[in-house]
Amino acid sequence: MNKKILVVDDEPLIVKGLKFSLEQDGYIIDAAYDGEEALDKVNSNEYDLIILDVMLPKVDGLTVCQKIREKMSVPIIMLTAKGEDMDKILGLEYGADDYLTKPFNILELKARIKAIFRRSMATKEEDKSRQIKVNGMVINLDSRTVLIDDKEVNLTAKEFDLLQLFATNPGKVFSRENLLETIWKYDYLGDLRTVDVHIRRLREKIEKNPSQPEFIFTKWGVGYYFTDK
Repeated sequence: MNKKILVVDDEPLIVKGLKFSLEQDGYIIDAAYDGEEALDKVNSNEYDLIILDVMLPKVDGLTVCQKIREKMSVPIIMLTAKGEDMDKILGLEYGADDYLTKPFNILELKARIKAIFRRSMATKEEDKSRQIKVNGMVINLDSRTVLIDDKEVNLTAKEFDLLQLFATNPGKVFSRENLLETIWKYDYLGDLRTVDVHIRRLREKIEKNPSQPEFIFTKWGVGYYFTDK
């Protein structure tokens, strides 16, 4: 089945160009031109990925991202103007999976989309119906859900990918470069700060006290690792 993508941008020419180009790759494209319309469409349709502009009329893109993330973990790629704060875009309060700065190269966008779908397919093929239990946390690798003290924690796709990598390799230290290559693959052209942002966001969600973690630890000057206790 072809993947369905929602493109949200208030510039009709951008939407038209993305729709034409992505349909050439076999994607099914739906469009929304403001934040309100985007939320309506997300609530009434199922999408495999959302491309979301930050600057939107009626409801801004970051608020749209936040509202979507409260309900579901569908991958979201943000389109931002130069100077936007990446920490905000990828951070705890919004939870986008990736971002591109306008003007962007359509080939780079396609590479990001393919990387996201490839990770999703690989995860589905590799995941078994099994659980990892540690310190009150239950990670279900099949349903990609996380419970802490019997309460579900809402993680984005990349946050779960990070947690799964750590939890299936307890005690192993991953450098930031290693995490960037493993989670974002070689298609991703981001910087090492992306890793730190996602680790910080993940800790905010799973740690009772992020400054004194129980699960994800920092090995100073080397990288991050998951508890082996």
